[in-house]
Amino acid sequence: MGSDIEISKSVILFDGYCNLCNSQVNSILRFDFKKFFYFSNLDSSFSKKVIKENKVESLEGKTIILYHNNKIIIKSNAAIKIAYLLGGFFKIFIIFKILPNFIRDGIYDIISRNRYRWFGKSDSCYIPKKKILDRFIND
Repeated sequence: MGSDIEISKSVILFDGYCNLCNSQVNSILRFDFKKFFYFSNLDSSFSKKVIKENKVESLEGKTIILYHNNKIIIKSNAAIKIAYLLGGFFKIFIIFKILPNFIRDGIYDIISRNRYRWFGKSDSCYIPKKKILDRFIND
């Protein structure tokens, strides 16, 4: 899928070297029965273009970014929105919206800063299996 093609579904931009992020991508793929989400590594041309066009100043602490309805959603808001869009049981995570954003993002930042130490880092970027390759934007 080319980056110049209009995306009608949501795209999750993720750190392909992060074991936690890769695990989350695999979980989303497992439960995304409607095939609503596409995925793009933060290092891809598509991700860099979206990040630049949406004036994301720094990727520091932004391990997962949701590109939804032509807007960027980051940190805890992205995680909650992804869970909500997955539907079913995952909609329950909307309850975390009652917490102030600075608390949610504070917890997110702690996990993000320590993700490699706690969950490890892959030597190579995430490589999807052939049967799900069409869900990844890698240009």
